[in-house]
Amino acid sequence: MQEFLIEFIENLPYEVKLLSVFIISMIPIIELRLAIPVGVAVGISPAVAIPIAVIGNLIPVPFIILFIKKIFAWMRKISPKLNGVVDKMEAKAEKNKARVLKYAFWGLALFVAIPLPGTGAWTGALVAAMLDMPLKKAFPSVLIGVVGAGLLVAFVSYGAAALFF
Repeated sequence: MQEFLIEFIENLPYEVKLLSVFIISMIPIIELRLAIPVGVAVGISPAVAIPIAVIGNLIPVPFIILFIKKIFAWMRKISPKLNGVVDKMEAKAEKNKARVLKYAFWGLALFVAIPLPGTGAWTGALVAAMLDMPLKKAFPSVLIGVVGAGLLVAFVSYGAAALFF
């Protein structure tokens, strides 16, 4: 998938490359874990790719924290098939709840910072919503985790030089 994205994006104007990194970082599961390597692969410096990916990754977070329970209730109401999807998402949040509850703010930040599929900003925001964490507490925690994940992804992908630009 990464090769296809790189081939598609690399011939686009620089501004569209930036927008592509921003949009990729907003996609659940792949988030900035793919956005940063793609950005650097298409010629965007890590110093630019990391902040753009972090900002893009954070855009959905407040909406998830504030509205996901209402969206889940609506989904359950309109379709039995969607009920199964909601059950899976709630089970995922429930599975990670104990780890996050143990350390609250820092537990959520550490959970989001682990750069593995299913541990990013989307899942962190979902867990925060299921724990009824207020946005004022949950968002800074997710922010710290996303920045940490971005730095880890850059370090693993490009070495220490990426962190010092």
